[in-house]
Amino acid sequence: MNIVLLAASEIRGDGHADLADARAKHLIQVLKVGVGSDVRVGVIEGPTGTATVAAIGDGRVTLECRFEKAPPARPRVDILLAVPRPKVMRRLWAPLAELGVGQIILTNADKVERDYFDTHLLREDGYRPLLITGLQQARDTHVPRVSVHKRFKVLLEDELPVLFQEGRRLMAHPDSTATIAGALRKIRPQERVLIAVGPEGGWNGFELALLDAHGFAPISMGPRTLATTTACIALLALVHASLVR
Repeated sequence: MNIVLLAASEIRGDGHADLADARAKHLIQVLKVGVGSDVRVGVIEGPTGTATVAAIGDGRVTLECRFEKAPPARPRVDILLAVPRPKVMRRLWAPLAELGVGQIILTNADKVERDYFDTHLLREDGYRPLLITGLQQARDTHVPRVSVHKRFKVLLEDELPVLFQEGRRLMAHPDSTATIAGALRKIRPQERVLIAVGPEGGWNGFELALLDAHGFAPISMGPRTLATTTACIALLALVHASLVR
C-alpha cells in the first residue's frame, strides 16, 4: 500500500480520520508507523496529501490529514474487454486500476461463455475492493468507471458513442503489422485512447468487421497469441509509455 485511500465521509471536519480495518492493520504491522509518522493519503475521487499519525491503540489508527487543492488527473486510457473467465477477471481488476484506466467496458463476444456474466466479480461489491487495492499501489484516487454489456453489437452501435465520445480507438490483433507507438505518434495532448481486447480465442470475423466499422484501428505487439491477463498488462503499459511526451 503506497497510499491510504479514504472515503470523504471518513474525514471529520477537523481533518482527522479513524481507521480500524485492514488499512489500520497494514499501517501498524507492515509500515510499522508510530505517533508522529507521516503517510500518504488520498480521498477517493479527490485529492491526495499527507497525514500524520495522531494516535494508535487497540488496532485503531487516527490520522490528521492535509490535502492538496486538486486531485490527480484521470488516466487517459480506457479498455473495452471481452469478459474472461471469472478467475482471470479476479486477477485483472487490481492491475487494471494500478496501470491506470479511466473506464473498463466489459462486453460479450462469440467466444465468451454466457455464465461468465453470472459471477459476483462483475458486481460493484465484488470488483470495487480489488480496484481500490490497485489504486493504493499506484497512488491514484480515481476509481475506474465500470459498465457491463451483454450485447456486443448494441454496445458498439448505440452505447459506445456515449461511453467514449471522442479519441483514438485501437483493437489488439496479432495479424496486424501496426505498432502502438505508430498508431499514437500524432495523438493530440489530452486525447483519450480506447483499447479493445478480445477473448483468449480471439474476436471472430463478424466482431472484427464491426470493430473496424466503428473506427477501431488494429495494432499488434507481435505474432504471438497472448492470454488476456498478459495482453491487458502489456497493452496498457505500452499505451501509457507512448502517451508520455
